[in-house]
Amino acid sequence: MHLHFIENGPALLVEQDRRVLVVADLHMGIESGLERHGVHITSRSASRTDRVIACIEETQPDLLLLLGDVKHNVPVTSRQEYRELPGVLDAFRDRVPLAVAPGNHDGGIGRFLDPGELLPPGGALIDGVGYLHGHTRPDPELFGHLIVLGHHHPVVSLVDTVGCAARARPAYLYSGLAASCLPEENPPGSRTRLLFVPAFNEFAGGIDIGRLSESNLGPLSRCIDKKSAEVFLADGTYVGSPATLCPEGGG
Repeated sequence: MHLHFIENGPALLVEQDRRVLVVADLHMGIESGLERHGVHITSRSASRTDRVIACIEETQPDLLLLLGDVKHNVPVTSRQEYRELPGVLDAFRDRVPLAVAPGNHDGGIGRFLDPGELLPPGGALIDGVGYLHGHTRPDPELFGHLIVLGHHHPVVSLVDTVGCAARARPAYLYSGLAASCLPEENPPGSRTRLLFVPAFNEFAGGIDIGRLSESNLGPLSRCIDKKSAEVFLADGTYVGSPATLCPEGGG
């Protein structure tokens, strides 16, 4: 298996039997959600779509996997989403087969999808890799494999020697599974690994890597093995462990 970090996303290419391009947390329609809170921003759905298409053209995948929270507004679907999502998804389908792991913002997403595109809420194995959004407990079949998940919007703030922090940057967190989270019937020799993927949406915000395991955003955030955890920037640059980046657990 080969993992390729696509900086222009951020996005992830998983190369096994097939080439799977993973895009997490698009949050299409976020502008209408911000508008309800008094923040008025022109829709950037077209430019966001162009960024995904650029990732598709760069990586030439066999499958585009949207890792949940394709849409933003809950519990309803906004007018913006009804207006924009069909064209956005068709633009992806015109270039590559599509699959969607439903997220907690994706109520009603099925009406925009073709048969066979919607994965189970507990995730699915594709070529021996587990994929799910991350707000639900994974299906038992995913344990013993690499599990790729979104939902947590991980970011990292790099601090210099005088304590000045750079702007929070999208980051990946890779770790083993804490022993307390191992299933009772763990297959001999199996090893579950977690890879938390950053949000694609530029307005989505994030959780600092150092606080991710205490965030309680999903069941797997509580399963991070801090001893084995490693942090990578959007371009794949290794920057250390959460402990070395945040020695006191902060950001």
